[in-house]
Amino acid sequence: MKLILKEDVRNLGFKNEIVDVKPGYGRNFLIPKGMAVLATESALRSHEENLRQQAGKLEAFKAEAQKHADKLSGAKVELSAKTSSTGSLYGSITTTMVADELEAQGYEINRKMIEMPGIKEIGEYVAKIRFHKDIAVEVPVIVTSENPEDLELPKEEEKPAEEPVAASEEEQEGEEAAAESNEAESAE
Repeated sequence: MKLILKEDVRNLGFKNEIVDVKPGYGRNFLIPKGMAVLATESALRSHEENLRQQAGKLEAFKAEAQKHADKLSGAKVELSAKTSSTGSLYGSITTTMVADELEAQGYEINRKMIEMPGIKEIGEYVAKIRFHKDIAVEVPVIVTSENPEDLELPKEEEKPAEEPVAASEEEQEGEEAAAESNEAESAE
């Protein structure tokens, strides 16, 4: 089923794109929510006409998005959260938390623009902020513990060098006897 998207849909496409989806997804979710319309011949003609008329607006929007991306390119997000002694977070770091921290730094970011993995442990991660379908910025997200003194860092255990295990004298004698009997049999 071919549809014309009326707005950006995560993991599917961007506004004004023509996408192919399963019929149930289109009929039961995208069309009733107003996110897409059927790509009939008349809808495609009006879609092309709208794109021609909006070309200047799209260029201006893209230039504005590039300006925001350039402004954000040097940003870094540092968040602290409560953790267990092993470094696992109680809860997780969400896009809302990252957006709030960027807003505190003076950047205006909508949380829906942020794409990042599920963050459930302390460490360094990367959040991708998409301003336009062609313009995205990667921002480092550093997660630290609110209570670093409670962390139990994994201790590197010193492993003794493994020494070859010497065979016992009885095993050596048994092997020698077997070797002699094999030689005797082959000589006969």
